[in-house]
Amino acid sequence: MRPVAPLRFALIAAFGLVVPSALMAQTPPTSKGALLPYTETIPGVDLKFDMVPIPAGKFTMGSPATEAKRKPDEGPQVTVEIGAFWMGKCEVTWDEFDVYCFSLDIKKKQREGVDLTKQSPTETAADTVTRSTKPYADMTFGFGSRGNPAICMTHHAAMEYCRWLSAKTGKLYRLPTEAEWEYAARAGTTTPYSFGESTEELGEYAWYVENAEKPMPVGKKKPNPWGLHDIHGNVSEWCIDLYKPDAYAEFAKMAQPVKGPVVLPTPAEYSYVARGGSWDDDADKLRSANRISSNREWSVQDPQRPQSIWWHTDATRVGFRVVRAANEQENLKGVRSLVVKGKGTR
Repeated sequence: MRPVAPLRFALIAAFGLVVPSALMAQTPPTSKGALLPYTETIPGVDLKFDMVPIPAGKFTMGSPATEAKRKPDEGPQVTVEIGAFWMGKCEVTWDEFDVYCFSLDIKKKQREGVDLTKQSPTETAADTVTRSTKPYADMTFGFGSRGNPAICMTHHAAMEYCRWLSAKTGKLYRLPTEAEWEYAARAGTTTPYSFGESTEELGEYAWYVENAEKPMPVGKKKPNPWGLHDIHGNVSEWCIDLYKPDAYAEFAKMAQPVKGPVVLPTPAEYSYVARGGSWDDDADKLRSANRISSNREWSVQDPQRPQSIWWHTDATRVGFRVVRAANEQENLKGVRSLVVKGKGTR
């Protein structure tokens, strides 16, 4: 059995959590060294979500100069090496996100008469993670919630959800790096989409402007070759990276292949990377290489001053999915949102 101490210390370093030995003794599901898929249950509410294994490997990040609709920030192409990890089979749904932002787990315990002073260290740690403020408006915007991807949360809120989920489960969950996201989306392909080059099949794999008028329930379209649903379309997905238009040019100066490249978050509220395109986007925005960056217009209807660090009133096209590294890279150990109300820069 794998020693439990390193992971226990990693959780303490990352989130200040104390996790029971029995929980940390759980070894990642593997078979002959290969990662296996597994189903995670959120303690206290019995919600489940599936995690898909993504094998370690190398790929060419970015798009070639000949790719149609290519943007300058998608190059130059860089050879990247990625470690093995798990990724959410689907985008995080409102069912899951509501537990975090509305404290539904705590409310359930209170209804059932649970003595919160006697709960496990993981539950205590999860309860102390900062949760979002009450949204200014209904952030589903009438699009529906059950089974639908959660939308309109800020990068900070998505990061804090991952911190809470880590505390709840005793496993280190986070947002994917931009490199991990593209590697998983491509799934070994080099074409604009994971299913090929033509957009003729796009409707079989994705919800986008031609076949959807709102975010749709997750997992209804065909998955990519590695089993990920809605990796193209439905909602764009937050990555951990701060957006830099010349990031690839910086990576290109490094020794190739670049191992686990990432532009770490800062205290700034903008701009961060989202990937995959959405239900409201044209086909070219759904390409594996396309990059999206957050901006002030995502909160234009928020009347608060300062504006919320938790909710983007105008980001109905943005959500996220989670990842879990098999062996976390050093510069991501302990990574968390640095945004603080009143101190984030715009």
